[in-house]
Amino acid sequence: MMKLSIIIVNYNVKYFLEQCLQSIRKASEGIEVEIFVVDNNSVDGSVKILKERFPEVITIENKENLGFSKANNQAIALSKGEYVLLINPDTVVENSTFKKVLEFMDNHKDAGGLGVKMIDGKGKFLPESKRSLPKPSVAFYKIFGLSRIFPKSKTFGRYHLGNLNKDKIHQVEILSGAFMLIRKEVLDKIGFLDESFFMYGEDIDLSYRILKAGYKNYYFPETRIIHYKGESTKKSSINYVIVFYNAMIIFAKKHFSQKNARLFSLLIHFAIYIRAFVAISNRFLKNIILPLTDIVFIYGGLYFLKTYWENNILSDAGGHYPNEFLYLFIPSFIFIWLISVLYSGGYDKPIRLIKIFQGVLIGTTIILVIYALLNESYRFSRALIVLGAAWTLVFMISIRYILHLLKFKNSYIDSIKNKRFAIVGEKVEAERVATLLKQTELNTGFIGLVNISNNELKENGFIGNINQIKEIIEIYGIDDVIFCAKDISADIIIDKMSELQDTQIDYKIAPPESLYIIGSNSIDTSSDLYVININSISKINNKRSKRFLDINVSLVLFVFFPVLLLILGKPINLLKNIFLVLFKRKTWVGYYNNVENHKLPDLVKGVLNPTDAFKNKTFTKETIDKLNTLYARDYKVLNDFKIIWRGFKNLNR
Repeated sequence: MMKLSIIIVNYNVKYFLEQCLQSIRKASEGIEVEIFVVDNNSVDGSVKILKERFPEVITIENKENLGFSKANNQAIALSKGEYVLLINPDTVVENSTFKKVLEFMDNHKDAGGLGVKMIDGKGKFLPESKRSLPKPSVAFYKIFGLSRIFPKSKTFGRYHLGNLNKDKIHQVEILSGAFMLIRKEVLDKIGFLDESFFMYGEDIDLSYRILKAGYKNYYFPETRIIHYKGESTKKSSINYVIVFYNAMIIFAKKHFSQKNARLFSLLIHFAIYIRAFVAISNRFLKNIILPLTDIVFIYGGLYFLKTYWENNILSDAGGHYPNEFLYLFIPSFIFIWLISVLYSGGYDKPIRLIKIFQGVLIGTTIILVIYALLNESYRFSRALIVLGAAWTLVFMISIRYILHLLKFKNSYIDSIKNKRFAIVGEKVEAERVATLLKQTELNTGFIGLVNISNNELKENGFIGNINQIKEIIEIYGIDDVIFCAKDISADIIIDKMSELQDTQIDYKIAPPESLYIIGSNSIDTSSDLYVININSISKINNKRSKRFLDINVSLVLFVFFPVLLLILGKPINLLKNIFLVLFKRKTWVGYYNNVENHKLPDLVKGVLNPTDAFKNKTFTKETIDKLNTLYARDYKVLNDFKIIWRGFKNLNR
């Protein structure tokens, strides 16, 4: 009989999925297992990776996102194992995990379900590894922060059972859906996951039904897993707040008495409004605080320059600036500068000073061009524009440098922050990962190789061995430690991460034979997922740059429209394209739309496409498909310029 059926529901996390399956493959040695991956219509190439690298996996391809419960149920219905393990794709298991948990379940016939000790990508314990039933009182303490203030209180900290020792086995009420081992006969008895839960809450519901059926749920800390997502899901997201708490309401109506369900529902709705308000406020303040500071101080600087200029330069001639200059022109200058900085990437994180310089330069050029077109009565002072630009540049760079020195969160300057890496592994693999790292857009200030044994000396390129990792971090000022999964077991990786969890170090794992390095305690933190040769068109800064290019090209074409008529012809088509691009209904460069590729990021229809870069050539569908993919994957504004230049005569298409 099949011993274990492993079920993973995947949705657009192919890098984490591959790493998860590699750890599962190692942990499954000597055990009769079957592995299901249910893909909820991912568009990132997850299914392709499964077919190419994991032929033993039973893949279920859904044509739409069916949600967590329905997708799991599809695989459970086909499973043949004595036990069923529901596990997230953003996890890494130890080599001995399956052997240990199966042995425990075999020896405890009263166990219906089991969860394990989970740590995040920084080696810190995840409190949701053990939870209690979210009764109204427990939910109240959690929602209003009492559980955070008194985490180890038996009363206030009950949500995460903070009073229980995280290193000892305990009976618990609720298991985490990130790793949930269930006896198959229990599922046959109580039913599968409740499909009224689309996402969140289904693990609470299933755990509670296991208890109601007379079985016990156990927290088993004698093996551990890394769970990258953990508590770091975007909880500031309003959508998350609504979906999560509505799942709690579904649970309450299903399992609590009518009176308690009503009370719970009122409490949850109140929590939704509070959390939504906090989420909106935090997001607004986070996004507006730096631009608002820029506006206030730039305006103050320009006001000072204007006053100084009046009193010292124009005073002899009895001149002064009218009120329009102060209340209309200066705000307009600031608006143009800040918009130019924004579209140049000057407000992106991490901070890149060159982007601020570029934005101010573009903004100043735009202001001077507009200034030259104005009536002479409105040309107050070109000198003040130049001085104002200088002040804007000096202030914006200075305030960001101060934030960098004060170490404000996400405010470090990229050109200054040269990260220092330690790569742990055997020589060949460690050098491969080092080469991989150098090909990223990171500023690698130092890369040191750390051996996994004492056999290699420093003369062979190593700065030490894995047992000296703590001293290496301190002596060399290491920011990131990268473990080579090809050479080091997940057990040792987790050991070292847990051992050094109180440091400020980031940990990452380099899967074997892959062009990426996975890290961070959140799968939503894409800056810690290093992928080689991919500059996707879906990145925020690229989308913004592309839009900025579209607007500027449209404005230039509109200004020179009479001249272009003599060159291009078809005035209606050209004018139509200009306005469609301005109103974001088209882009000047898009995909070749006659080839279907549902894996590409969304993009509005293009006037031109990658084939316009090659004059008088015909292409097969396969070649066009590759050109589309390369355009999306390796997007650069310069590529758009080249395509527009070479396909200029087709702008009226």
